[in-house]
Amino acid sequence: MDPCPFVRLSLESMALKLPQATRPAGSGIHPSTTPCFCKLRIKNFPSQTALLPLCTTPGDSSPDSSTSSAGFHLDRSAIRRLSGKSITLRVSVFTGRMGRTCGVSGGKLLGRVHVGIDLEGTDARPRVFQNGWMKLGNKPDKPSARIHLVVRSEPDPRFVFQFGGEPECSPVVFQIQGNIRQPVFSCTFSADRNSRSRSLPSDFNNSTSRGWMRNFSGERERSGRERKGWMIMIYDLSGSPVAAASMITPFVPSPGIDRVSRSNPGAWLILRPHGVSISSWKPWGRLEAWRERGPIDGLGYKFELVTDNGPNSSIAIAEATMSIKKGGQFCIDGGIIRDTALSLRSPVKGFVMGSTVEGEGKVSKPLVQVGVQHVTCMADAALFVALSAAIDLSMDACRLFSRKLRKELCHDEQDFLF
Repeated sequence: MDPCPFVRLSLESMALKLPQATRPAGSGIHPSTTPCFCKLRIKNFPSQTALLPLCTTPGDSSPDSSTSSAGFHLDRSAIRRLSGKSITLRVSVFTGRMGRTCGVSGGKLLGRVHVGIDLEGTDARPRVFQNGWMKLGNKPDKPSARIHLVVRSEPDPRFVFQFGGEPECSPVVFQIQGNIRQPVFSCTFSADRNSRSRSLPSDFNNSTSRGWMRNFSGERERSGRERKGWMIMIYDLSGSPVAAASMITPFVPSPGIDRVSRSNPGAWLILRPHGVSISSWKPWGRLEAWRERGPIDGLGYKFELVTDNGPNSSIAIAEATMSIKKGGQFCIDGGIIRDTALSLRSPVKGFVMGSTVEGEGKVSKPLVQVGVQHVTCMADAALFVALSAAIDLSMDACRLFSRKLRKELCHDEQDFLF
């Protein structure tokens, strides 16, 4: 099982030092220590935005506080296309409010810097392109702001998988290596609305499994319509089950509305085999999902690692929202955790996995990337495949209850669309 070459371009240790005469423009929404932000652009890549803390350390010493960006991820085709070419990272620094108000940008441009990048050989060894302070102005006789920036690249090889069809259609999962597609897993999806336990492996019915099932699901009594009992099993090429995703808490509409709310989310358990028996399973992760309210519909999610100490000691490692209409990318990456408290608790360092999710009503064949350091065997990879199936199916589970589901997702005939 060979990985695909990827390169991660990281932007770290970012901070801003203002000349004495400069004052941040507008109060904005940031604390006084961070009234500035920057926009990061590389041609043909999505731009990014990052907050910039102010630095008070004297001279050219490293900043006392700094921030990092999500950086840029380059796959094999991008590396091949850009190697040997002149690439420029443009960093534009602004003071004031980030975003737009009444269609007008709230920030005032303070200056720009450019960093040249050469990707030749970066898929084999790390490189540093910038490390230190850079002057924003181009007038040497006048004081100007300076930005501290570390720009480096490092090889970030990943295993790449893709579902051969929509997860609810029980497809084959392929590993992709360049132009080669090799089947590595098969899936079986079931949707049993009458009994959650009926769709689980036989081991889940013993007393021990029922105990942690109650802890994770909360055993809340549900009224009205609900989507429950969904499960997808992942098998290796020999036909042995190697991972599973089971809907442990039903997706139900909150009182008075026809959507799954954040206060009452549905949940999945991601399961791995445990012990010598093929019917013995152990929870590895827990995924919650709901439908965000607002001007733009969003699928909210939170993923936690389950520890051996029980459900109360789970560790949250991913939480975000993606567009219901456009879909997006489910991602576990220590470099893009925005919540400070979540970042401090998370054991995640660097890229773990990413999975594509299509928007509501669109054909979805998730493309899954997994960092090589997180895969020691095929069963490890299968866990991430099961997780990607769960987040993809959550897009359907969070569909408004005034709308019907496709027949593969329904146990009762009156609930589906042909």
